[in-house]
Amino acid sequence: MTRFILRLIYLFLFLFIACEDNKETNETQVVVPKDTVEVEVFPELGHDGPYQSGKVYFGREKYIEYYAGNLPIILSAPHGGQLTPDEISDRTYGTFVTDLNTYELTKTIMDSMIVRFGGYPHVILCKLKRTKLDANRDSIEAAQENKYALRAWQEYHHYIEVAKKKITNDQGSGLFLDIHGHGINPDGFYDLRTWLGYLISSEELDQSNGALNTNSYQSKSSISAWVDSSSYSFIEVLRGKVSFGSILDSLGYKSLPSINDLSPDGMRYFSGGYNTARHGSRSGGVISSIQIELPKPGIRDNQSTWSSYSKALNSTISEYYKIHLNRNIKN
Repeated sequence: MTRFILRLIYLFLFLFIACEDNKETNETQVVVPKDTVEVEVFPELGHDGPYQSGKVYFGREKYIEYYAGNLPIILSAPHGGQLTPDEISDRTYGTFVTDLNTYELTKTIMDSMIVRFGGYPHVILCKLKRTKLDANRDSIEAAQENKYALRAWQEYHHYIEVAKKKITNDQGSGLFLDIHGHGINPDGFYDLRTWLGYLISSEELDQSNGALNTNSYQSKSSISAWVDSSSYSFIEVLRGKVSFGSILDSLGYKSLPSINDLSPDGMRYFSGGYNTARHGSRSGGVISSIQIELPKPGIRDNQSTWSSYSKALNSTISEYYKIHLNRNIKN
């Protein structure tokens, strides 16, 4: 009888301990918080395609605009935006100055091209202020670890690549123009010339025509493919009578380099940045590029100066195509 009672006691203790263990296990499982945070996944680049000429497409939050075209011309304005969303922290290093009115000017150039050429240029615009994104830098300096800025940078260059591919497939060659603005020099002097950047530095431009007119300099320039298609030499295309700068100069807009202004001669000058290097023909391809740095007075002031400059620029582009590629770009 005693043994029977002891066995019942042992059994009771066993069940009690087992229940307590199970209870403790269940409580432990309950108190572990469930992760409900969703990882943000952006749509694949190109999800908004295929792209039809004459229509506008937007990146996330409309930070980037792409006007799809059918002309062999790409216009880009990376520094004219004014948006300062809270979700993108301010960049902490690099350049922050806005190229005032280049967004509006580029759209005016686009509208003028549609009328003159009967077709649509490809136009890519950044609406973010430069303090948030610099679309003319590599991704690290451009976005500075902000995922939303990085996404906008990716969209910007995706749309340019889309335009380049279409031009390459449809027309065989094209021209990429990166629109910028320059201001007063640190010494107070304001150079009112348009600076045209071909990835040839100011020190290199200060050399003689003979020293510059080599295959080596042509190959490192952003217009290498353009020169290959032209019957003129590299130096003539760069700053001779048939150069982009000389044609623009003849229409009343003094330009550097050109037949009248061969080099900066020690003065401040921008030879081209990330966009000019990435999207031009220095590293191959059939799309050549020019960085266009515009002074504000007489060009970037207002709608009147935007319109006048647009007409001159489009005349320059038309003549540049006829002279070097023997092509009429009217659609």
